[in-house]
Amino acid sequence: MEPKDQGKPSMKKLLLILNCILLSIGNCGGPLIMRLYFIHGGKRVWLSSWLETGGFPIILLPLALVYFQRRATKGPGTELFFMKPPLFLAAAFIGIITGLDDYLYAYGVARLPVSTSALIVASQLAFTAGFAFLLVKQKFTSYSINAVFLLTVGAAILALHTSNDRPKGESSTEYLAGFLMTLGAAALYAFLLPLVELTYKKTKQEITYSLVMEIQMVMSFFATLFCTVGMLINNDFKAIPREAKAFGLGETKYYVVMVCSAIIWQTFFLGAIGVIFCASSLLSAVIIAVLLPVIEILAVLFYQEKFQAEKGVALVLSLWGFASFFYGEMKHNKKKKKQTPEAEMSQIPGP
Repeated sequence: MEPKDQGKPSMKKLLLILNCILLSIGNCGGPLIMRLYFIHGGKRVWLSSWLETGGFPIILLPLALVYFQRRATKGPGTELFFMKPPLFLAAAFIGIITGLDDYLYAYGVARLPVSTSALIVASQLAFTAGFAFLLVKQKFTSYSINAVFLLTVGAAILALHTSNDRPKGESSTEYLAGFLMTLGAAALYAFLLPLVELTYKKTKQEITYSLVMEIQMVMSFFATLFCTVGMLINNDFKAIPREAKAFGLGETKYYVVMVCSAIIWQTFFLGAIGVIFCASSLLSAVIIAVLLPVIEILAVLFYQEKFQAEKGVALVLSLWGFASFFYGEMKHNKKKKKQTPEAEMSQIPGP
C-alpha cells in the first residue's frame, strides 16, 4: 500500500478496524486453543511457545500481493523489501525478547485455567501505561489513570485467591509458578508494545503498513528461532510424533490444533503492532484488555471452568476500567474537535 494512500483518514480508519479484528481473533482464540492442547495431554511448553510465532510464513502472502501491485505500477525495478539494516536489527532484537515472552506465557497457560490467565494478563495495561509514559511520553488523563488503577486492583484481588481454581493433580507450587510466569509475560509484553512504537518513531524510514508486515515477519522469525533452540535442547521435535499418538482428541486433530494455533497467534501479533501503527501502543493494550470478558465467557462455555466470586469482582473492576478509559478518550476527541476550528480561526490574519 502506497504511503500517500495510507495518509488518508478513511484508509487509516480502515486499517485500524482491520487490525482490531485481527487482534480480537488472536487474543480470544490463541489462549483457548493453546489450553486445548494442554487439557488433552499436551506437555511441551517450548512447542507451544514456538507455535505462537511459528506461523510467520503466512505473512509472505499479503507481502507478495503488495509487491506485485507495486511492480505493476513501478515496473521491474521495484524493491522486494523496504526494510533497511538498522530497522532489521531492531526488529530482530524485539523478536528475541518476544520469544522469551512466548515461553513465559505458554508456561502459565499450561498451569492455569484460561479465565485466570486472562485476568492476570489484564494487568498488562498497567505495565504498558508505565512503559508508554517512559518510552514514548504517552499523555494521560484522569480517566486513563483511573482505568489503570482499577485493572491493577482487579489483578491484585485475583492474586489473593490463587489456589481456589487450581486444576486437579497440580501442586500449589506449580500453580504459583504458572501465576508468576503469566504475570512476567504480561509485564514483558507490556514493555514490547511501547518498544515497537518507539521503533516506529525513531527509525529514519517512512513507516507504511507493508513495512509493518515486514517488521512482524522479522520479529516472528527471531522469536521462533529462540523457541527452536529451546525445543532442540528439550528434545521436543522427537517427542511430537509420540505425543500426537497419545493426544486425547486423536492424532489428526493434534496436528490440526498445531496448525490452527500457529495461524491464530499470528493474527494476534500482526494485529497488535498494526494497531500501534494506526494509533498507539496504549490503545493496543486496551483492546487486549477489553476482550477479557469475551475470553472469560468462552472459557466457561468450552472448558467448564469455575467462575468464583473473586473472578467476578476482578471482572467488574476490569469492565469499569475499560468504560472509564473509553469515556475519557471520547471526551478528549470531542474536545479536540471543538478546539480545531478555533485554532484555525486564530491563524487567519486580521484585516
